[in-house]
Amino acid sequence: MIRQVAALLFVLAMSAFVAAAVAAQPVYETPARAALIYDFETDTVLFERDADTPKPPASMSKLMTLYMVFEALKEGHIDLDTTFAVSTKARNMGGSTMFLDETDRPTAEELIKGIVVQSGNDACVVVAEGLAGTEEAFAQRMTLRGREIGLKDSTFANASGWPHPRHRMSLRDLVKLAALLVTEFPEYYGYFAMEEFDYDGRSPANRFNRNPVLGTGLGADGLKTGHTEETGYSLVGSAVQADRRLIFAFTGLESAAARRREAEAMIVWGLRQFTIKEVASKGDVIGEIPVWMGSQSSVNAVAGDDFRMPFPTVGQDSATTRIEYLSPLDAPIAEGAQVAELVVSIPSIPERRFPLVSDREATRGGFVPRVRAASSLLFDMAIGQVQSLLE
Repeated sequence: MIRQVAALLFVLAMSAFVAAAVAAQPVYETPARAALIYDFETDTVLFERDADTPKPPASMSKLMTLYMVFEALKEGHIDLDTTFAVSTKARNMGGSTMFLDETDRPTAEELIKGIVVQSGNDACVVVAEGLAGTEEAFAQRMTLRGREIGLKDSTFANASGWPHPRHRMSLRDLVKLAALLVTEFPEYYGYFAMEEFDYDGRSPANRFNRNPVLGTGLGADGLKTGHTEETGYSLVGSAVQADRRLIFAFTGLESAAARRREAEAMIVWGLRQFTIKEVASKGDVIGEIPVWMGSQSSVNAVAGDDFRMPFPTVGQDSATTRIEYLSPLDAPIAEGAQVAELVVSIPSIPERRFPLVSDREATRGGFVPRVRAASSLLFDMAIGQVQSLLE
């Protein structure tokens, strides 16, 4: 027996509450060559431009070095008071440094502060050699671990972000990594908000955190700046206002001043131009889906969880929603199995897809359901043949 299976799209009307609350997506304009703005609470991308192209991340890749250090702390391989030896290679690092030398024995906590605040390239080499023996071995571990945690477009050639043709990260990976640092290491994340640190009083001119939005009253609490001649001035940052966290990243600006302005603009736009609204509550019936050869002729597609997402605070346009599924569904279907997706579209925001599950079990049908399904199919085929003859 041949059965046609087609993907059916059903446009659903939003509830009056959501229709009244939703508005036209405010268009964001940025001078950055690449950018991504992400609402952490609802897992929603608010804006993106060239977010998946691997680019030289410069010091922003130090976030992966810190991820490896935090993981070593969490797993008990080291503690904050563990001391590290300083090699000649580390002492000879150029760029931003803690001004370490071979006589020093900095602790893990001092090195974390030096990497976060002073962007210490020497500190990165010290922790790399201390944890993996060589910086090269550490970079290989960074790449492998990055793949394991979902950084699909990142390859690391060193621990510091020093320019190298194989050292690349996408902005999406940087934002994903920032979110992991927030969720997996809350006990260490606070270091990113430090505004000042000077190891042993050696570098007073380099004691201030380069993150330009810390202490501005915008709720910024991280994460890391970057700069290379190839990609310009960059930043991956985060800010919290009224229990909403925004994570953003951009690259390609022409100056540190432009970087500060853009960081402030992204925070204001992302946190003030959107409000979080409920799309559906757990258990809400979103649609009814026919079942093929089942003990039930249909099942309800229900929200398996509470669905929330950001909606623009001003404007006139409304959102649209639809459910997508293959129709009819093949029995058997377990209660709670995913049977469809609720797709929410807002102008200029990448669409969101929420899983819908079956509210009941539909076992494989017996004789009567099979006869009923076969009769329905034969009827549909007959109608199709008649229509063909009339055309």
